[in-house]
Amino acid sequence: MKTSQLTGADPAQVVREGLVSRPKQLPPWLFYDAEGSRLFEQITALPEYYLTRAESEILTSHGTQVVRAALEGAHNPPLFSLMELGAGTATKSQILLQAAITQMRPWGGRCCFVPVDISETVLDAARVRLHKALPALIVRPIVGDHAAACAALGTLPPPRLVLFLGSYMGNFDDAANIALFGAVRLALDPGDTFVVGADRQNPVDEILAAYDDKAGVTAAFNRNILVRINRELGGQFDPSSFAHVARWNAAESRVEMHLASIRQQRVRIRALGITVAFARGETIHTESSVKYTDDRVEAILSAA
Repeated sequence: MKTSQLTGADPAQVVREGLVSRPKQLPPWLFYDAEGSRLFEQITALPEYYLTRAESEILTSHGTQVVRAALEGAHNPPLFSLMELGAGTATKSQILLQAAITQMRPWGGRCCFVPVDISETVLDAARVRLHKALPALIVRPIVGDHAAACAALGTLPPPRLVLFLGSYMGNFDDAANIALFGAVRLALDPGDTFVVGADRQNPVDEILAAYDDKAGVTAAFNRNILVRINRELGGQFDPSSFAHVARWNAAESRVEMHLASIRQQRVRIRALGITVAFARGETIHTESSVKYTDDRVEAILSAA
């Protein structure tokens, strides 16, 4: 899920704390208003953004195996529950959903899909598309964060399959992932399944291109966080006065997105009653995306 923490947070408080801190930072879940969600869907189709293609290929090749493993020992259940954290438009998860419907069909079982996301816009798009593509599928979207997902998870009938795709775990530090995965584990029963996507440590040039495309879609996506602050909190940001920057942090094994002030400036945010000063070149850190070794993923899962 595209959020910074397990529990919900007040955007105004988060923006205030992030912009008065040193260094300045904003959590990536603020990207995902309607326009940000639209831009992110464009990003996933860009030639530089290898993550979506790679994960789709994995799910296409191994989706049936995943579903069979999740149903193993369930003895022809009447309902199979699938929840996706940070579902977006659920394009990739549709591959697994089709495999699940195919597996359940011989004994008349049905599949219930619970996509969870903080963007109602993308969930509506997912529901409409899935209704047309997979009319046998039951779709019950939840607009909310990780806490809402974990609360709902325990109410779903078993067997349960939880998806956390898109390498969204890379937006969190290890401690936050351990907290999230531990909360998911507490909501699951023995025999339930949790499928996690993680991006490996690919060549740095390839990674940076995925976060700084030639068409400038990622730059527009990054600056949209300022547009949202202007709209919702009375901010007076000039988005064009901030440059999109993608950096590789080798020590943390992550790519970082920043917005760098191209000049010295002061920005008023009326709803917060603050004026934020920026030195020339000063940045707002808006997102990190960790790239993993197998050992690091195993350590996080084991700790959770």
